[in-house]
Amino acid sequence: MNPWASHPSRRRDRLYIMAEILEIARDRTLKTPIMYKANLSFTQVNDYLRLMIELNLLKQIKQDHRNIYTATGKGLDFLQRYRELAELLRTEEKNCKTNVKVPPSHMLKNVKSFVYISKIAKR
Repeated sequence: MNPWASHPSRRRDRLYIMAEILEIARDRTLKTPIMYKANLSFTQVNDYLRLMIELNLLKQIKQDHRNIYTATGKGLDFLQRYRELAELLRTEEKNCKTNVKVPPSHMLKNVKSFVYISKIAKR
């Protein structure tokens, strides 16, 4: 079961999946772990990686004939802002019942550290 899925019966949207991939790729990883941890098919992971590289959210590094993926400064900034928005929605969700999917709490931790990291990466 996917640890990200707080409501496994609901579909994930594109931004949620992109944030999930960035979270996985923060510390450099290969395509296969991204595919399994994000619970994506081979075709889906290729499409997302291609899109995210084009948007400069991920960087592909060739090392020992392998493609390693890592989040860029822009990708970390995206992840930070996504977490802030999700946290805002989470507090609003307590006041009213909606069908908005909010990421699990482990994805929302360390928000301040990502601000610092993204500022360093922009230098």
